[in-house]
Amino acid sequence: MKIEESNIVETNDYRVIIYPASRPFETKEAKAITEKLFDFLATWAAHGKPLSSSFKIEKNQFIVVCVDEEKEMASGCSIDALGKVMREIDEEYQLGLFDRMKASFVENGEVKTLKLMDFKSKLRNGELSEDIQVFDFSKNTYLDFLSHFLLPLEKSWAASIK
Repeated sequence: MKIEESNIVETNDYRVIIYPASRPFETKEAKAITEKLFDFLATWAAHGKPLSSSFKIEKNQFIVVCVDEEKEMASGCSIDALGKVMREIDEEYQLGLFDRMKASFVENGEVKTLKLMDFKSKLRNGELSEDIQVFDFSKNTYLDFLSHFLLPLEKSWAASIK
């Protein structure tokens, strides 16, 4: 069972799982991903009990899955099932959803993604502006996602790199 985005209440009890792509989605890809995830979430369950869930594509590059664990806790098997679907999507479109050695940021209004080593090097060498905003994919609650997913460089995890 899925919950529509309009039914999501800003609460910490929603679990968030973020899948960051290495590049923006093409229009056809975004449509196909949306259809596949709607189909999956409509039947997603933990130990036979439906999970109230939803997702959104953020900045045309990040897939954010949300689960209302007040109603039913996601189990290891249910998370594995989600991972399987996400791997299928990743393999079909070559998105790098499981590559955690990258950094995404906004520079001059544009979302950019670099290999983590390149990102760190460019920060240290002053090749990236101090005005960039950095995405944090470790957020795991809806409220944390809403307030800390994209932060100015000096308030982000990347502030300590320099």
